[in-house]
This record gives sequence, structure tokens and C-alpha cells, in this order.
Amino acid sequence: MRNLMVALAGLVLSAGAALADPVEGTWQTQVDDGAYAHVRIAPCGPAYCGTMTRTFNSDGEYKSPNLGKQLVRDMKPVGGGKYEGKVWRPSNDKIYFGKLELAGDRLKMKGCVAGGLICSGQTWARVN
Repeated sequence: MRNLMVALAGLVLSAGAALADPVEGTWQTQVDDGAYAHVRIAPCGPAYCGTMTRTFNSDGEYKSPNLGKQLVRDMKPVGGGKYEGKVWRPSNDKIYFGKLELAGDRLKMKGCVAGGLICSGQTWARVN
């Protein structure tokens, strides 16, 4: 009986680990200052972070100095496909209070100031 319980516990734990949060994956940003990026969102501790993996401009893919840097930082789910944390905007090197809202293959990303009263944002498209 003990072996059966251990096997069931292992099965439950491995099934839970296999379920990825829907926000995980690669997302394409909107064009900002003439360029856009692919951002890979993955777990980082108890939250989610998004790292630039590829960058593009009007000439095609290029090696931005921002490759490998985190745009999305410490995003935690707050329910209903929404997340809160921080976002970094490379063009002005500022970190903002961040909000994400997942809707299918679209991710609405906002950076906010004044306690979340004034926000600017983009809608990202899922790459994979």
C-alpha cells in the first residue's frame, strides 16, 4: 500500500510540473523606436520573467546590446489571466510598475507610473 501511495504522489507531482502557465513562451513585442524583439517568458522563482532572445529592425535580425536582458521582471499571477510585477523599457532605461493581461495568443503589457494611474502599453503576439 505504501508503494502505491508513493507512486501516486510521484505521478501527481510530475503531472503538475508538466503543466506550464499559459503566459510562458516566446512573445513578439510591438515596434518601439524602430525595433522589436522576441521575449521568452519563463518561471523565475515564484514569478515569471521575460528575457530578450532576438531583436529585429527594418534591416532584419540584428545583435542588440539588450539581448539577454530582462524586459519583464517578477510578474506574479493575480488571477483572471492577469499578472503584476515590473517592466524595463530599454529606450529610456527605466523600470516601471508592470501589468500583463493574457488573452489567447495576445499579451497586453503595460508599464505604469503614479501607482498605476498612468500607463503606456503594447500588445504582444505569441511566437510559440
